Amino acid sequence: MRVDCTVEEPLLRSGATIGWQIFDPETGLFMSEGDWQPAERQMHLDIELPDHPGAYRIFVSPMIPGSGWAYQNGGRFLVVDAEVSKSGTLRILRQEVTTLSRLKWQGLPAALRRSCVEPFQAIGENVSLIRTMVRRDILSRYRGSFGDVLWTFLNPILLMATYFFVFGEVLQSRFPGDPSRSGYALYFLCGMLPWLAFNEPVNRASFAILENRNFVKKLVFPVEIIPVTHALSGLIMSLFASIVFLAVLLLTRGGIPLSIFWLPALILPQLLFTIGLGWMLASFGVFARDLGQISGFLLTLWFFLTPICYAESQLPAGALDILRKNPMYVMVHGYRRVLLEGQAPEAWPLLKLYLLAIFMFWLGYGLFRKLRRSFADVI
Repeated sequence: MRVDCTVEEPLLRSGATIGWQIFDPETGLFMSEGDWQPAERQMHLDIELPDHPGAYRIFVSPMIPGSGWAYQNGGRFLVVDAEVSKSGTLRILRQEVTTLSRLKWQGLPAALRRSCVEPFQAIGENVSLIRTMVRRDILSRYRGSFGDVLWTFLNPILLMATYFFVFGEVLQSRFPGDPSRSGYALYFLCGMLPWLAFNEPVNRASFAILENRNFVKKLVFPVEIIPVTHALSGLIMSLFASIVFLAVLLLTRGGIPLSIFWLPALILPQLLFTIGLGWMLASFGVFARDLGQISGFLLTLWFFLTPICYAESQLPAGALDILRKNPMYVMVHGYRRVLLEGQAPEAWPLLKLYLLAIFMFWLGYGLFRKLRRSFADVI
């Protein structure tokens, strides 16, 4: 590729040389650098682009003696955006004299749009693959066992029965609104529903990429869908537990409140928050192998800091003000209002939960997208 440029007179007098660097326009990663040439009034630079097709951003900049690249010091330089097709055809997309700060501001709106759209686009483009992996993930857990798919019901039932026995029978915990044994069971089981959908995917996230290293090293595979698959698998397991809970609710109270139709309004931010946190832990887990052990401990602590096994009124007033900022507190409280108290979720906490979930969703994907290029090198 040939680039023509005109060098200003002050640069000619300074003894500057002219060079070029090639970057990946999507990530900003440095790719290669050309030879420096003595500055002339009119220059014709032959820039060699990489062989493989793709988009490239070329910085043509003076190199000032004793100061380094002019563009890194706020000086003006020539930026060229080029694209090489699969057939080898070169297309110049943009050629402009600018500064680095102006270039960053120009790219900010596009970067924001891309960061907002890409997570949903990555999921939307792989819906069929995600569906297949979720189905395989659920069925593979119990394949070969005598209970087979029946364990999808038995596993959450046994887990909830264990916690109920410890807190409801041994420790004699009760909820003030309904101090009976059946009342405690309903409030406890209802609080477990969002936790079941959250705990398992987050617990698996730190090992998600390491356990699927073949997808990273040998295949062209959208690895960003692995935490999504785990989150959906956890949600489906929670839905099986919800069926059991609704059956118990129907037997003990004789009906299911119409406020259950508010439940999707709680499930959506719960899913977005779980996926975002899963992306974050999955990307960090590649570089910090101890993260899985740490996250397991933190999840246990998180469980006991969330009023699932005990009533909110049992917490000190100062602690309650802090724990209300816990997103799992909002989910547990919302589930109980919807399923047990026949009310809609509280509007302001639900709005803050949505904002936090969307922020975590975008942040998690951004970190995962930034770090995934290094996965193959580390694994």
